[in-house]
Amino acid sequence: MTVNPKALHKIGYGLYVVSTSDGERRNGQIANTVFQVTSEPPKIAVSINKENLTHEIIRKSGVFGVSVLAQDTPLSFIGKFGFKSGREEDKFEGVNLQDGKLGVPLVLDHALALLEARVSQAVDVGTHTLFVGEIEDAVDLKEGEPMTYAYYHLVKGGKEPRTAPVYHKDEPVNLPRYQCEVCGYIYDPEKGDPDGGVSPGTSFEELPESWVCPVCGAGKSEFSKV
Repeated sequence: MTVNPKALHKIGYGLYVVSTSDGERRNGQIANTVFQVTSEPPKIAVSINKENLTHEIIRKSGVFGVSVLAQDTPLSFIGKFGFKSGREEDKFEGVNLQDGKLGVPLVLDHALALLEARVSQAVDVGTHTLFVGEIEDAVDLKEGEPMTYAYYHLVKGGKEPRTAPVYHKDEPVNLPRYQCEVCGYIYDPEKGDPDGGVSPGTSFEELPESWVCPVCGAGKSEFSKV
């Protein structure tokens, strides 16, 4: 039996910022694999790539936080936590934070809810570790539609980073679309870039030279036709 990645795309996911701190370092990243595993006591699990700094810090600290992102979260914000490295820059610069009860920096911007958990089990699943944590604090910030992974892909045109659990290479398509060689974002003229003020129907060639990738900030020269 062959594995058709389109079948895997039917599995539902959300979009979250998973954050952590060991008292000396702090970091956060975008994650789509966050789910509740028990109710009594309440536990959640997150899947984190072993290459990521967030993984290293959770291993040391044994704690993590989750910010549930709203549906209207800008791509640029997702790109800040999803396509930048905490080893090279402070992802939290310019971001509204709240220090959690476990010392975790919780992201408030575009968040609907906040969770904090202490790791009770770490399961090695190959490229990733599944951290299971017992929730020690949970805050419902405001009403709103949570960002789903399907919405991120289909409506906002976002892509997954190479280290994501669901990463896959796109099959080339015969359409006048352009893909960012840095993060994989695909500019689709039919959708434009609503967050950046670019109307649907705007061709890539018509984009101003000052336009940058809404996810990672790469310039037009970093795009290639797909």
